[in-house]
Amino acid sequence: MPLVVVGSVALDSVETPKETRENILGGSAVYFSVAASYFAPVRLVGVVGEDWPPEHTQLLQSRGINVDGLQVVKGGKTFFWRGRYLENMNDRETIDVQLNVLADFDPKLPEECRRSPFMFLANGSTTTQLKAIEQSIGATLTVADTMDLWIRTEREQLEEMLTKIDGLVLNDSEAKLLTGEENLVVAGQKVREMGPRFVVVKKGEHGAMFFSQYETYVLPAYPTEKVVDPTGAGDSFAGGMMGYLAEQGNFEPTTLKKAMAFGILVASFTVEDFSLDRLINITREDLERRMEQYQQMLSF
Repeated sequence: MPLVVVGSVALDSVETPKETRENILGGSAVYFSVAASYFAPVRLVGVVGEDWPPEHTQLLQSRGINVDGLQVVKGGKTFFWRGRYLENMNDRETIDVQLNVLADFDPKLPEECRRSPFMFLANGSTTTQLKAIEQSIGATLTVADTMDLWIRTEREQLEEMLTKIDGLVLNDSEAKLLTGEENLVVAGQKVREMGPRFVVVKKGEHGAMFFSQYETYVLPAYPTEKVVDPTGAGDSFAGGMMGYLAEQGNFEPTTLKKAMAFGILVASFTVEDFSLDRLINITREDLERRMEQYQQMLSF
């Protein structure tokens, strides 16, 4: 089934202990879209400036991603982020953020996006996410991502959004910040009680936790030896998860568990190179082979 994503499209500059890359393709909606494209047709809604390289659009289209919802602002500059990863490759510092056209992003969903049965609201302003929800008339599953910035600055809007979505994806520190709970199990359940039917808490190199009214479980990360650039791993995780759900056309408990596993595996490929360089050079067969290894790893 078709899947629509609303979120940021960006140009990133990434510094790691070994290498630096300037003005590479990034953004939450971009990582999500490419990850999800292994499973289902994706429709991207975002905004860029006139400095946006046309080859990036061509890359997205080559993956079968519909970019009719990608707005180009004349005279504008694309959202820019510069970050530096520390030696452990888990912690990072944001050196520069330029919202540019993203600051005034007013999402306009084309008709086919409005009627999409699966919707993901990638990390971005909660106000923007609410505008997208208002335009959706066909979604049977709506899932959102968020971050500490919006928890601190748009708390009221975030609490409203939580009553209008089916699932929320966030990391462990954000779950604790949102609920004021240090125990992650308690925090995950408290987030769910705020509205969504299920909550997925990302734990980076330690995998992810799932919370619903009926079950709680943890899936470990895939043991990746080569970590080059962790940027976009969380967005790729969400893309793999939502893409598989859209492919299956349901979000039953067993489907959700396998979807989370695919999300973890897609993210494990993303971190193996800068930007999308690794992710665009794998196949569905590569994912299936890694899934077999992952399942063997979890059986005992």
